[in-house]
Amino acid sequence: MTGKIIKGIAGFYYVHTESAGVYECKAKGVFRNQKMKPLVGDNVKLEILDEEKKLATIVELLPQKSRLLRPAVANVDQAIVVFAAKDPEPNRNLLNRFLILMTKQELPVIIVFNKTDLISEEEKKELEDGWRNTGYEIRFLSAKKQDGIQEMQEILKGKTTVMAGPSGVGKSTLVNLFQSNVVMETGAVSEKIKRGKHTTRHSEFIWIDEETYILDTPGFSSLTLEEVAAEELKEYFPEFAKYEDLCRFRGCVHENEPDCRVKEAVTAGEISKCRYEDYLLLYRELKSIKKYK
Repeated sequence: MTGKIIKGIAGFYYVHTESAGVYECKAKGVFRNQKMKPLVGDNVKLEILDEEKKLATIVELLPQKSRLLRPAVANVDQAIVVFAAKDPEPNRNLLNRFLILMTKQELPVIIVFNKTDLISEEEKKELEDGWRNTGYEIRFLSAKKQDGIQEMQEILKGKTTVMAGPSGVGKSTLVNLFQSNVVMETGAVSEKIKRGKHTTRHSEFIWIDEETYILDTPGFSSLTLEEVAAEELKEYFPEFAKYEDLCRFRGCVHENEPDCRVKEAVTAGEISKCRYEDYLLLYRELKSIKKYK
């Protein structure tokens, strides 16, 4: 029998099979000897030990089609990053950091703004403009009013999706709306700090439908980019690509160089000024880290 590891806790793995439900498993000792550790998201072969108690042993790890380092999961098809349109206000710098990390890992990303019932059409357009021409798909939802939920269910269908974002933006509420099998704990946003309580404490895949899984990850309030070199940062801003060969200098990092076509595109409104300013902040931060290493 084959299945997918949906959760791993203290050496126990919980494997979902579409035909028989979830089994509690230990991994065969040979994996330890070969220094192979099963990951959440791995597709595996099982040897059933007790059908009534749903106990089994993982006897084989099937080939991975993809692997993420953060979070450490396998076989993910796409990422959804969720921010609130308001309450709390979207942290642009944090969102751009997440996009960089996912783009570095070559994972398609969809940007989702929840709580759109709290903003005007003008504010919605401002948000949209912030990531125009980036190549990232942008979706607007209201979990409260259940607007846009059906369209998102279509995007999730037949795929394994990792869902991430800061606490308090409604990730767990959205997961509850996407499926009916598991009710995730949700938490209110603290009035004092305008951040949500961390309600998801571990990475766990949730089965939604046939060949459809979603991974609700613990909320984050910061992300480091230490594995990204300052000079390669521009590669993770897709909107720069069409202008780079037109810059005067080969290897232009689009900071202070003359005749920089990327800077000209920002001035002309072809590239979001806010995104470019975030790029400069991150570039200088990474340059500073390298300097003091």
